Formats: sequence, structure tokens, C-alpha cells
Amino acid sequence: MDSPAPSPLLEAYLSRQADLRRYFIARLGQSGDVDDLMQDLYLKVAATLVTNDIRNPGAYLYRLAGNVMLDRLRSRRRATNRDTDWRALYHVVTPFEDAADLPSAEAAAAARQQLRRLVSALDDLPSLTQKAFRLHKFEGLSHAETADRLGISRSSVEKHMMEALRRLAAVVGR
Repeated sequence: MDSPAPSPLLEAYLSRQADLRRYFIARLGQSGDVDDLMQDLYLKVAATLVTNDIRNPGAYLYRLAGNVMLDRLRSRRRATNRDTDWRALYHVVTPFEDAADLPSAEAAAAARQQLRRLVSALDDLPSLTQKAFRLHKFEGLSHAETADRLGISRSSVEKHMMEALRRLAAVVGR
């Protein structure tokens, strides 16, 4: 069984690898990106369906190379912009340091643990107290609206809220 002949585009890539490397180096300098770009270009060439519509595989190959390079540059620019925006939001720069203005790992772990305790305490509340708390605090209903929704008096909603807040405050105080 004969193996299929390589596509004209793949043949052009294989015969022009050194020229393509020089093409990238001339535009980007000697950087680690050249090897990555060569690999990206090969993957594009290998994935391109063989068609007879490509009249000049060499020219098409250089067009692909240019597009691969532009995609890489655009991606790098987006990453740089994203990193710059992140640094503007979360970094504090002083004359002595450049530090992320984020909680430490210990503080984040402690906050997650406290959140778990709060959720557990909320789950342990009596059903009606839990419903009143969720409607008022999570859904933003007033005490009167919560009372209407639950079919109880406004003063009952206030008592349920006070009980829920008392229990949650006890958990936070630990």
C-alpha cells in the first residue's frame, strides 16, 4: 500500500525551513519565539487541507508564517495589557517594594474556613429563621416584604433576623 504523497504546502515547508527560520529571526531577532513559531507554522501547514487551489505554495506558506507571527504578537500584547491592568488593580508600589495588594495565603485560608462555619451555622438555623434571613439578606426583601412572602408578622421577621444574626455573630466571634 502506497503512502499518500505529501501536500505541496508541506513540501514547501520542509524545503524552506531554514529560510522560514531566517524570516522569523529577521522580524523578531534571536528569541525563543522562533522555535515556537516554526512549530506553530508546521501545525498550521499539517492541518491545512490539500487543495489544488494553492497556486503558489511558497507564497502561501510565507503568508501563513506572517499570520502565525501576528497572532503571537497580538496574543503577547493582550497578555501584557491584561497583566498591566491586573497590576494597576492589585499592586501597591512604594519606594521600597512592588507588592500584590492581596490577602496572604493564610488569610485567604482563614476566610474560607470562617465562610464554611457561617454557611454551616446558617444551615443549622430553624427553617423559618433560615428562610427569613435568606429572603432579607440574600434576596434584598424588606422586613415587610419578607413577612408577606412568609405569611408572618413583621415583628416575627425581626425576631427571626435577630436570632440569625446572633448565631452568626457567635460564629464570627470564635
